[in-house]
Amino acid sequence: MAINVDISHRVQTITLNRPEALNAFTNDMYLAVGEILEKAAEDDAISVVILTGAGRAFCAGTDLNQMADTSRQQDDYVAHFPYFIKQFAFFPKPLLAAVNGLGIGIGLTLLPHCDMVYMASNARLRAPFVPLGLTVEAGNSYLLPKAIGWAQASELLYTGRWIEASEAQAMGLAYRISDPEDLLEEVTAKAREIAAMPLVSLMTTKRLLVSHKETGFESAVQAETQAFAQLTDAPANREAIAAFMEKREPDFGSLMND
Repeated sequence: MAINVDISHRVQTITLNRPEALNAFTNDMYLAVGEILEKAAEDDAISVVILTGAGRAFCAGTDLNQMADTSRQQDDYVAHFPYFIKQFAFFPKPLLAAVNGLGIGIGLTLLPHCDMVYMASNARLRAPFVPLGLTVEAGNSYLLPKAIGWAQASELLYTGRWIEASEAQAMGLAYRISDPEDLLEEVTAKAREIAAMPLVSLMTTKRLLVSHKETGFESAVQAETQAFAQLTDAPANREAIAAFMEKREPDFGSLMND
């Protein structure tokens, strides 16, 4: 099972459970998590949701093998990412992340949508979109500069470098750093503390918080989706994925004018 779900004390924990692929999202996983969130939004027995990962990764982004699959270009292909990110971005209840390990791509760009982000002290983050010949996703052209500042967001996105947990906390991406063995316990304790509050007040407050990002976020997602589609399977993206598969450094030198 690529996704595990547990509910206890009004807290639902969603665990990405594909450790052999570092919990990289497949199209089916985007659909499944979106559906879980949509149902949780309507379930009065759930007040708080935690997202975490199994193994040494939180989430390594979208599965590159699937991204390279030519069937994605077919007219009848249905991409479930837009549905997933809408459910995640506008989830009407408190949403916490327990970043237990590597957070790459969507494993980073989900975090500005969370109400609180806990990171294991040995966890690391990376936004490798530009090195992959792609561009930013999940409304982060709007959200990330607001969360960590323009210069830090630009440097993070332009270089695709790794960010350690302590730096993520210093720049505002992470709320709390935990010892790896204590991470889930600490996140769960906070989630249960929140879940003990009146659900109507939690949802009203969350609605007010989310309403302030709606216009800018929607515009950003529309622009990102168009740009991402243009860059997907373009020469730079093909070279980056080929280099990843062949375990070599990409050569973008001959593609500068493409």
